[in-house]
Amino acid sequence: MTSEYFKIALRNLRSRRLRSWLTILGIVIGVFLVISMLSLSEGLRQSIMQELQSMGPDMIMVFPGDSFDITTLISGAELEDREVNAVRRARGVDVVLEMPWTALVVRHYQESKTTMIVGISLEEGISVLRDDMGWNTTSGEFARPGRREVMAGSLVPIDVFSNLQTGDILNIGGRSFTVSGILRSLGNRQDDMSIIMDLSSFREVTGKREGTPIAMVRIQDGYLVEDVMGNIERELERVAVRTQGSDSPSFSVTSSEAVMDMVDNILGALQWAVVAFASIAILVGGIGIMNTMFTSVRERTKEIGVLKAVGAKRRDISFIFLFESGIIGFIGGVGGVIFGVGAALLAEAFLREAHPVLYIEAHISPWLIIFGLMFSFLIGCASGFFPARQASKLEPVEALRYE
Repeated sequence: MTSEYFKIALRNLRSRRLRSWLTILGIVIGVFLVISMLSLSEGLRQSIMQELQSMGPDMIMVFPGDSFDITTLISGAELEDREVNAVRRARGVDVVLEMPWTALVVRHYQESKTTMIVGISLEEGISVLRDDMGWNTTSGEFARPGRREVMAGSLVPIDVFSNLQTGDILNIGGRSFTVSGILRSLGNRQDDMSIIMDLSSFREVTGKREGTPIAMVRIQDGYLVEDVMGNIERELERVAVRTQGSDSPSFSVTSSEAVMDMVDNILGALQWAVVAFASIAILVGGIGIMNTMFTSVRERTKEIGVLKAVGAKRRDISFIFLFESGIIGFIGGVGGVIFGVGAALLAEAFLREAHPVLYIEAHISPWLIIFGLMFSFLIGCASGFFPARQASKLEPVEALRYE
């Protein structure tokens, strides 16, 4: 009997092809938005979290200002030397890594480009970069402290100086530096297009004797992250009292895990917002299905009367219309999944070619596809429930007399 319901539903959809395809299109658009936006947002989340997870759990970050957000890094505020030294004095601190940056004109042979320069104390920081932050080279080796050597981000040989190789000479601030190595991609455009040099060389070429927008802290073995964070805050508060006469905080101290949790929560909320907005489109498509099914009930009133006259029960009539609306939803879901996956892969290819700020890889899981198909099918069935109920309640005699 179920196969008969299915055949009747398909026959009815084929007899009204234009209306059926227009109704299906509404579901296709909704599922397309859900699949494409969810796959890209999940890819963005995984890209960011992968970069944050490359930092060890025993890393602490210190920023200027009383709260940390993305504007902190672009506001120009910096920690002064006395604050960095206070961090170094805190009990449980192993290494403090300053990371100042600025844009300078860099010359490679006859070509000059403005490039981001990052200063890092190589004597203290190589182990932190390699072991705690996951840095590595694709060619050459890490720059050595005390030498005029620099490391180039992975996009420097592509987007800044074409065919730059290890051993090439770069002129920065009137001084010559040898490219010791090309770094593996660090996951974002700014870092991958930067040139990293020893902090002492950075101070020389920029004339900037102190200040850093961020201090990366690795704690000593045997200490808890929370305890060391408290020690750092107390040392910084003492400096604030001595220099400013106030204990109001002008810094923020956070752990790598706290940053990951914050970013994960923000991106999780973003994904829920994406689902909510995209689901509105599917619900609009569901309303279209309901309208189509109510119209179909009116047009097929006499046919319903004939079915009831030959022994069809209310349940049988309901199943026919539910099958029909479910098929519309499922076909729309299949089309939406196909177009959504295709759009996500095209967006990934385009963004990869354009070298975005964050590399986004479309995350297309089987569960996402199943969700798209099941959600569209259930929306179709739900949209057909009331029309099917109305059809099942028609009296045979009245239905046969209907014109």
